[in-house]
Formats: sequence, structure tokens, C-alpha cells
Amino acid sequence: MGKVLIIGAGGVGNVVAHKCAEHPEVFEQILLASRTLSKCEQIAQRIKNKYGLAIQTMQVDADKTNELIQLLQQHQPDLVINVALPYQDLSIMEACYQTKTHYLDTANYESKDVAKFEYKEQWAYHPKYQQAGITAVLGCGFDPGVTNMFCAYAQKHLFDEIQTIDILDCNAGEHGHTFATNFNPEINIREVTQVVRHWSEGKWIQTPPILDPNCVHFRFNYPEVGPRESYLLYHEEMESLVKHIKGLKRIRFWMTFSDQYLTYLRVLHDLGLTSIKPIDYEGQKIVPLKFLKTLLPDPASLGKNYQGKTVIGCVFTGIKNGQKIQKYIYNVCDHAKAYAETGAQAVSYTTGVPAMAGAMMILKKIWQGPGVFNVEQLDPDPCLQVIAQNGLPWQVTDFKGNLPD
Repeated sequence: MGKVLIIGAGGVGNVVAHKCAEHPEVFEQILLASRTLSKCEQIAQRIKNKYGLAIQTMQVDADKTNELIQLLQQHQPDLVINVALPYQDLSIMEACYQTKTHYLDTANYESKDVAKFEYKEQWAYHPKYQQAGITAVLGCGFDPGVTNMFCAYAQKHLFDEIQTIDILDCNAGEHGHTFATNFNPEINIREVTQVVRHWSEGKWIQTPPILDPNCVHFRFNYPEVGPRESYLLYHEEMESLVKHIKGLKRIRFWMTFSDQYLTYLRVLHDLGLTSIKPIDYEGQKIVPLKFLKTLLPDPASLGKNYQGKTVIGCVFTGIKNGQKIQKYIYNVCDHAKAYAETGAQAVSYTTGVPAMAGAMMILKKIWQGPGVFNVEQLDPDPCLQVIAQNGLPWQVTDFKGNLPD
């Protein structure tokens, strides 16, 4: 049905390649590219051993638009799945625009120089992609991604009006390391040390970051794993959801952190090792966070000994047939099972499976139309069905718990 080029050979790229290989009727040709060719080759060998399927590998620097354009012109894929670094979103989107290639990613653009993420630069491509007659789907991982689909599903099937959304992300797994991040350390630490924002009554409200003693947190009882302390955090999908969920009065994002994780992160932060401002070291400029990244475990290496589960979902409050109701839509994913299937832990797995499913929607022309779209703007039903059939079943229940005001 189509040729797909996956850019990025980390934990998520590994999962995307495995899951695409499970559907040769859709992904007739799979290409895998990264700055580090050896990582692509290792993934390709695992897929060859497991499925008997050969995928083509190549080296590319995704920071260089001209190099990407040459690669796309040479191989002419129907779709690029971008699971490289968020810094590279714009260079890859530009290359796709120049070559009229469909585009999908799992995380929105971040500047290397400023620790924030927003969709503004990617949304600006909408008229260009319309003119080129190609589709871009932004944020098709789990959160963002499946959480956006849950919101679209709730708006379509469960509510006449959604008033509040609370996105709750719990990793109740244990990897055996004293301190490690579940995806790229540089991106992860930039994300969780930001000033927190949530949307309420038409405006963004700021609260202290998670390392501040006055940060906002509460204890939530997650399915299958029990109570976990959950911290208010800013997350990118809120920026698009406030535009596309009608009648929304409040949206918040919560994530669990262990006391041990926060203690180590607080010390690293206090020492200046989480800073992105270059410093002088023996006559050279280095970025402390980039240096710290080299000392921490590679997230792709965590899977082998990872035990426990992730629980990610959305709690909705709203109106149906004149009555106020609450619903909870969520997925539970087991680290060990994800590793047994793909050689990756659940955080990579829960991002990679939706990326494959979204790519399938584009190649099958179920998600189509020229322009740049966030996931909640597209029909959630067929993609959620594919996700459930490919290792991420989800549940809809009445919610009877308590949330902070």
C-alpha cells in the first residue's frame, strides 16, 4: 500500500519499525534512517530475525534540511514518521513540504535555546501543506496522541459538552537504576522542570514547577497499580485541545514522580546540571544538560529489567442528556510484555504503537486532507481500534474518584 521512512532509531523508532513490520499489507516498504547508522542496522537485524523481513537503513543528519530533501528525493517515500528529536521537527517538515511527502510526528517542536514547547511554528506550515496537497499529523504518540484521541472519542460519543479534562500519566515501573529518564534525558528533563501551566476559564494559569515546595500535587488511585502521587505539569496536547474541544472550561495534566526521582532531580538542578545555558569548561563551551545526558542510562537500554506498568488516561466531566457525568478512559501497558514483543520498555511502546497506527490511517487514506492537523481533529474511532488490536487496549468507565478543585 505504501512506502514509509522512519527517522529516528531510539526506543520509539525501534517500536515503530517493529509494529510496521507486523503489517506488510500496509507498509510494503520500510526505510529507517538516523544519524547513527549502527542503531538502524541493529533494529533491522532484529526485525529480520523476527519477521524474516528486510528493511533498508541509511544515515541522515535530521538537522540538515538539504540532506533530508536529497534522501526523500532519492527514495520517494509516501510518508515520513518523525521520531527523531523535537528540535528537528521543522527541518523534517520543511523537507516533506519541499518534496510533497506526508508527515507524522509524536512530539511538538522545541527550540534548542529555550526550554519550552509549542505548536506555533508547526501550525504555520498549514497553508504550505494545503498548497502542496499533503497531510501532516502532529503529536501522534500516546500523550500527546492517544490522549487526544480519547478526548475526541469522548466528545463524539460520550458527552454533549465536555467541561473539564484531567490527563493522568502514571509510570509505576521499576528499572533498577538509581536515576534514569524513560525517554531522551535532555528532552525529558527540560519538560519536567518548566514552569507549570493549566487552562481554566479561558486563560492559562501558572503554578510552580514540580521541584518547588509549593508545587501542586495530589494522590490518585490508578487502575491496577494503586495510589500514586501525581504532580501538575504543563504538557503540549493541552495547547491544541483548548482549541478543538468545544465548551471546555478547564484542562490539566498530571504525571507521577517518585520521591527518589524528585530528590535526585532537585540535586542535579541545584548544581546547575539541568541548565541549557552554555558554560566555559577548559576553554570550551558545553551545555550542562547535554553533558548530564551522556552520564545517564540510554532509555533504550532500560527495557530488559523493567518491571511494572504504565497507566495513562483522561478523566472527563461534562453533560449528557442534561445530566452531569464523569468518565475515565485509560490504557494499562506492561513493561515486561512490551519488552518481550519489541525489545523496548512501555514508555517507548506506548509512543511507537500509536505512531504506527496514525501512519496506517494516512496510508489507507482514512486520515486525509491537505494541511497540518492535531490528532483530535481527525476521526478517533478507526485509529483507536488499530491501537487496541496492536497491544494497547483501552477502557471506558464511570469515574467515581476525587480530583482537586
